[in-house]
Amino acid sequence: MNAQLRRATIAVAVSAMAVSLAACVSDQGSGVRTGDDITVGLLLPETEAARYEKFDKPVIERKIAQLTNDKGKVLYANAKADPTVQAQQVNTMIDSKVDVLIIDAVDAKLIADAVKKAKDAGIPVVAFDRLAQGPVDAYTSFDNEEVGHVQGKALIAALGNKAKTGKIVMMNGASTDPNAAQFKTGAHAELDGKATVGKEYDTKAWKPENAAANMKAAMADLGEDEIVGVYSANDGMAGGIIKALKDANIDPLPPVTGQDAELAGIQRIVAGEQFMTVYKPNVPEANAAAEMAILLARGLSLDSMAQADVDSPTTKAIPSVLVPVIAVTKDNIKETVIADGIYTATEICTPDYKEACEDLGLKP
Repeated sequence: MNAQLRRATIAVAVSAMAVSLAACVSDQGSGVRTGDDITVGLLLPETEAARYEKFDKPVIERKIAQLTNDKGKVLYANAKADPTVQAQQVNTMIDSKVDVLIIDAVDAKLIADAVKKAKDAGIPVVAFDRLAQGPVDAYTSFDNEEVGHVQGKALIAALGNKAKTGKIVMMNGASTDPNAAQFKTGAHAELDGKATVGKEYDTKAWKPENAAANMKAAMADLGEDEIVGVYSANDGMAGGIIKALKDANIDPLPPVTGQDAELAGIQRIVAGEQFMTVYKPNVPEANAAAEMAILLARGLSLDSMAQADVDSPTTKAIPSVLVPVIAVTKDNIKETVIADGIYTATEICTPDYKEACEDLGLKP
């Protein structure tokens, strides 16, 4: 899907959601809440990825305000990658008598008991970005296997004839994150049979330093000259991987994938250090979470909004909204993250990247 069509598709979907919400709020049927004094509990998982507090939190807060005539409020907490802390945060939200919870789980399995506690307290739960286990009422994310497909296809394209001559290293995300398993499945579908995976890791807590340590181990085991490419599941880990490669004086760097279109990742792409990232439009995903939360808080159905039913290991047919993704390389930065207002050329093209930006036609 090209960038223009992708944006149009998302815009239509979001517009339809807003219309649906407005229509539902007018319903005066039994059990429907029409007041705007709604409190939404928002629990995000960590701060290693910049997206959660830079993009997701403010977008959700703005949308909640819009949907409640500025009378609703958001209670926010970040678990900083600790599932025990997140479970305690759910208890705090229950004690605070929030009307609905949006949870991006640190550990999708371990959060299940906390989700059940919320449900038992009469608080509906929206699983945001990661499919939490337990009796969640709604889910919004991206087509996570498609993310892996996009990454795998890009890496094979970047390798060209080298795909069969050397080995690639796969740096998957955390084993506690169900999304990571889906990214991995999609990537393997593209890589298996076309490239040789020399080493593969599940990276604890998605931490860049853990990815760097794994990369150093891979270079020691395989030999630096044998590594022709690296599948990195996200941009944060790509940064750690690239640092390990540079510390080992690898030149030229092999193509490295990423995800999340973080500013540092985009800058590495501009500089030629990282080959690509996956841009996941956070605004429609976050807006969908907010809209689902308000519908649920009002006691309304999600039927007119949900695009699909998704199964978790514990809950079947969860009403879901899945947002499309796009690969970003140096050739389409302007048409994607800049055109969508995620970053300006000035933000990307700091002095260290000025010359590389000029070569790509990116002008502040």
